[in-house]
Amino acid sequence: MKRTGTTKTMRGAVLIAALFVLPVLFVAASLLFGRYPLPVRDVLTAIIRPGSVPLATKVAVWQLRLPRALAAAFVGASLAVSGAAFQSVFRNPLVNSGILGVSNGAGFGACVAIVCFGGGVWTYLLSFVFALAAVVLSWFAGRISRVTTTITMILGGTIVGAFFSALVSIMKYIADPYSQLPSITFWFMGSFASVGYSHLLALIPMTLGILLVFLSRWRLNVLSMGEREAAALGLDVRRCQFLVIGGATLCTAAAVCISGTIGWVGLVIPHIGRMLIGNNNQKLVPVSISLGACFMVLMDLLSRTLTGAEIPIGILCALIGTPFFVYLLKKTRGGNWT
Repeated sequence: MKRTGTTKTMRGAVLIAALFVLPVLFVAASLLFGRYPLPVRDVLTAIIRPGSVPLATKVAVWQLRLPRALAAAFVGASLAVSGAAFQSVFRNPLVNSGILGVSNGAGFGACVAIVCFGGGVWTYLLSFVFALAAVVLSWFAGRISRVTTTITMILGGTIVGAFFSALVSIMKYIADPYSQLPSITFWFMGSFASVGYSHLLALIPMTLGILLVFLSRWRLNVLSMGEREAAALGLDVRRCQFLVIGGATLCTAAAVCISGTIGWVGLVIPHIGRMLIGNNNQKLVPVSISLGACFMVLMDLLSRTLTGAEIPIGILCALIGTPFFVYLLKKTRGGNWT
């Protein structure tokens, strides 16, 4: 018995170490590759002593690759953990991080910024504001019956998402077809091409949202049993739902405002985590964070190295991620699908 307990402790320690180390390794590896390949020695020198390397190396590492690698890691982690949280709260395996209209609300905000203000910093600000507004409207729409349940919130999110989708279509219709419409279309495809250090301010709400979900991960196990069962076990259901949904919404809104719409990650990465480690949210949440970060950094690396022109990351995620998920589904025969 003692040996078994020691083995479990060691396995847990190895898992925790891997969850922290893997995203760091992926970010570090992304600094080496690109149209201007760099050896490990030059990258390490550029990080430790930036003044002792050529200007091209310094710019490639510090100005081009590092900020977008960090942004990709946090965006992937945010979308994956919010998807896992929503799937547990709403007890629905088909729910993703945009279920409450976040993506469509952010898209409308980006359209308004591009058409009315010429884009720029307004794109990130308005997409973030309208993403949060969409969730608030979804909550109010779910309270039409005066009783907010998970079903009414999903219906509210569907209604609000359709409403903002119609508004996006209107903005596309009135946008200039030669300058504004291409910018809108490219934003919806998702990209980290324009990310710089100023955009990393979005990491603050992403970190806060991830932290809220992480600290509530054991409560997700209770919430996934159902509202009545959770209340019978002494859990304050409304307060827990508010914390989890608020945290997931915050990190999703911040992620979408700097990356554009990326719909695949929040839906499937949590399921891959379940196939690997099971349904326990105490393990699933950190695993989703790590897997999401690694996957998005890898997709960003491929998007800028596969071809001469950068491939939009939303397209690449679906093209590469979907066959891999089908393979994993076949390999595990469904695993621990909820």
